[in-house]
Formats: sequence, C-alpha cells, structure tokens
Amino acid sequence: MPATQLFARIRATEFSRLVESHHAYLDHTGSTLYPESLVRRHAARLGSGILGNPHSENPASLDSTEEIELARDAVLRFFAADPTEYAVCFVANATAAIKLVGESFPFRPDSRFVLSADNHNSVNGIREFAARRGADVIYLPLTRGLRLANPLAYIPDCRGRPASLFAYPAQSNFSGVVHPLELVDTAHARGYSVLLDAAAFAPTHPLHLDRVKADFVAISFYKMFGYPTGVGALIARRDALEMLERPWFSGGAVDFVSVGAGMHQLRNGEPGFEDGTPNFLGLGAVADGLTFLSEIGVEAIEAHVLGLCARMLEGLTAIRYPNGSPAVRIYGPTSLQARGATVAFNLLDPDGDVVPYETLVEAAGAEGISLRGGCFCNPGASEAAFAYDAVRLRACLEQLGKAFTHRGLSECMGGAPVGAVRASLGLSSNEEDVDRLLILLRRISEDRIARTPLRLSGDAVA
Repeated sequence: MPATQLFARIRATEFSRLVESHHAYLDHTGSTLYPESLVRRHAARLGSGILGNPHSENPASLDSTEEIELARDAVLRFFAADPTEYAVCFVANATAAIKLVGESFPFRPDSRFVLSADNHNSVNGIREFAARRGADVIYLPLTRGLRLANPLAYIPDCRGRPASLFAYPAQSNFSGVVHPLELVDTAHARGYSVLLDAAAFAPTHPLHLDRVKADFVAISFYKMFGYPTGVGALIARRDALEMLERPWFSGGAVDFVSVGAGMHQLRNGEPGFEDGTPNFLGLGAVADGLTFLSEIGVEAIEAHVLGLCARMLEGLTAIRYPNGSPAVRIYGPTSLQARGATVAFNLLDPDGDVVPYETLVEAAGAEGISLRGGCFCNPGASEAAFAYDAVRLRACLEQLGKAFTHRGLSECMGGAPVGAVRASLGLSSNEEDVDRLLILLRRISEDRIARTPLRLSGDAVA
C-alpha cells in the first residue's frame, strides 16, 4: 500500500476522534496520541485477566510477572538490543530513568559530567548530583542554528579519571535538531559512559542499540504510542548497571533487608533498579504498542513526518508582511538536514518584534489546533535561541528571585522573548493539520496582531 494511503487509513481507523472533532493535534513531542485499537485490546485483556501484584508467587502475580517479562523482551527486540548485553528497567517515565542514572552514577572528585546545552531539565538536573560529589560540570555550547558547536573540541579526554558521564539528547525537544549518534562512540573513546535521552527521538526515528551502543537510554512509552502514561524505561548495558551505586533501596529491589543487622542486599540486574510495585496493569500494553509501531515501520513513520515537516517549514518561511519582513522566526534548522519533525518558532509583528507566544497558542486553541508554548523544559536551547547574554541573565534572575515571572524576566532582558511556540508532528498527522496552522498564521499576520485585536471566526479555517 502506498505510504499516503497507509497513513490516511491509519488516521481514519485509529484516530477517528481527530476527524470527528476536527482537531489538528500538533503536540506530538509532548505526547503521541494513542491508537484506538491499542486501548481496545488492552481493555479486553484487563476485562478477562486476573492480574495481581507481581511481588508474589500466586497465579495472579505470576500472570503479571509474565506480562512484564514479555514487555521487557519486546523493548529489547524493538531497539535491537542484545539481551545478554542490555537490560530493561521499567520506571515511571524518561525523567525517572534519567534520575535513576544521575543519583546512582559513581561521581567522584575529578570525575566529569559533560552535557550539551541542549538538554531537557531532567538531564540538567544530574549536574546537582555531580557537583555535590565534586565532579566537574561542563556544557557543550550551541551554534546560532542550535546545533552542537564543534563538540569534539568540548569533550575533554577523561581516561585515567574517576567514572565520568556524557549526556545528550538524540533529538532536541526544543528545536527538533537531531544530534549525531556518532558522539556515543566518540565519548566512549575518551573514557565516558554515555546517557542518551531518546524520549523525543524514538517515536519517529529508528534506534538500533546493536549499532549505537549507549550505556544508558531513556524513553517514555506515551511519547511513542500514547498509552499507557506513567510507564517508561531505562535501557542499560548490564555492565553499566553494575557500576551504579544506588543511594537507597525499596521493597521489590532487594533480596533481603535486616533492621537488627542493619544490612540490605540489592537484587541483581533489572529488579534492583525498579522501585516499588511496577505498573503491572499498564505494562501489558507496551508490547502491543511496540508491535503497532513495528507493523507500520518506524522508517515509514520517519518519512511521513519529515515530509509533513518540509511542508510546514516551507509554509512558515513563506509568510511575510506586505513590507516584505518575515512574519515567523524559526529557531533551529529551516531544512530537513539532521532534524526531526519538531519546529519551534515565534510570530513577529511587522517591525520584527516577537509577539508573546501565549497569544498564538490561545488563538490556535480557539480554532481546534493544539500547540505547545513556552521553553519546553529546555533552558539551554531556549537561551541560545533567544540569544540571551549569560551575565545579564544571571543578574536578572538574582534580581527577580522569588518574584520571578516570565514578563518580569522579559522586561529585565530588554524585551527579549521568554518562550516560543512548538508544533510537532506524529504518525497521526496529515497535510490538513499543517495547512490549518499555516492558514491561521497567515490570517494573524494579515490582522497585524501586535497592533490590532485578533479577530477569530468559526469558518476562518477550512
């Protein structure tokens, strides 16, 4: 079946609610929408099954354990990870996976924690663990196009030092930039363990861990196939898990705990890193969700969303005011070279000043278009996008303190923007979704939103 027909059929059968509600969903980097068949299948399983807490040996518990292990095997197969080399630890989400690495990594004085300025706050937060243990924290800077600026020059050799960690996203959740996966091997050669944040990358790009041998990979399943929420995974090399030093323990993660003897022993492998009772009712949907993506083909999904992204980028750059000035400023690449289908931008007025992102998000919502506004928990990429001066930024943040507001920061930074609009595409997206956004932006630019009130009409979007 031709790709256009395939994705049209998927839209009609798996995402019919979009058609019925005339909703243009453009926040797939926030969360992918769940296919209807996945929810129906999971509901049928729950309706007929008897699943109990897996921390036991009764029949209901054993059935839950079997579902969890099937999900674990499915994750390894999907990411082409050798089960003798990699383990899958189920956690609440990618953030929990990243925190698990950060709090347990054996940082020491003279260790290094090197990370890209383009990172989700979950990764930025590891710097607190590293610094408290005396490690050096080093950020890799970004170019004006929000790519890594000569990363080879900023990843210092740390062979001979205590355990050190390099962390970066496979795809930026801010700009859609796809960072080189080859950096995994580069960092390994320089003595680092590597944490790869694949939360924004995995939904629309193939990731083969038999080729990209990152030590730790963080994912969230709701970003891949929408359901269930509250389930993610840390995919980790088994030797990398063994080097981690867990700062605490919990019930299911131990072989034994003694109050009188003051001792405990963590379980080997994955169970020693899975705290508390796993989401045993939700994990049964993981294997089905991965099967759904595999049957479509992640490569086909990638081609689909990038084709739509090209349409969006072309349309955004073409919107101009009568005086010839651009109406949209895109942060990051304006071509498909090394990028995903996540586009950050701001609307400009005819004088080139940024229109507050809230204005556009609100206008889009009134038209049934879901966008995301803000900095997307990625301060490094946003600060680079808005060309913040670090000295001035620090002074403003210290001055604002507990009285911090976005408006206050903008005023202190001389009117600089404090957020952007993000439109992101997924397997349920189609050309109409993209065109509805472009039509809205063209109408807003014609209304000169910065000078006159925005006029909305129910029939403005075809």
